[in-house]
Amino acid sequence: MSRIGKKPVSVPAGVTATVTGQAVKVKGPKGELSFVVPDEVSVELKEGAIKVDPRDDSKKARSLWGTSRSQVSNLIQGVSQGFEKKLEINGVGYKAAVQGKVLKLSLGFSHDVDFEIPAGILIATPKPTEIVISGINAQVVGQTAAKIRDYRRPEPYKGKGVKYADEFIFRKEGKKK
Repeated sequence: MSRIGKKPVSVPAGVTATVTGQAVKVKGPKGELSFVVPDEVSVELKEGAIKVDPRDDSKKARSLWGTSRSQVSNLIQGVSQGFEKKLEINGVGYKAAVQGKVLKLSLGFSHDVDFEIPAGILIATPKPTEIVISGINAQVVGQTAAKIRDYRRPEPYKGKGVKYADEFIFRKEGKKK
């Protein structure tokens, strides 16, 4: 039994949710999102909450049960509060700046890295060594943060590179004389 799947997803005030067949559409103050629930799982809206249940007792239905419930929960959180990821840049001369729809990164290469900001994503740089990525779709926000981090991952000796704000870098000891 899925502990996550058992809980119904409550729809807060200011958010409208509609369920038609397997499609869930959510509209809120930040925007509109939709998700098509797999056929192995049934979804229904009643009493201001969205309930997700498996259609049968097969392994696939039970594995998609909690996943589908989490996806629906992410839709509601996205249109009401949004999602945010913070990145930190460590290294001498490493910095970031937003210019229009492009994020310019100086990461120690012979050239600057230009990252096109995807649609629906907002990137801010409060400090040159800090990047804040926000949006309503959790998957797109996380994917964008991962792509930016992949340009220069943090290395274990000095910790130089782009890392998540809450990430811990395991440090290694350098050469000994």
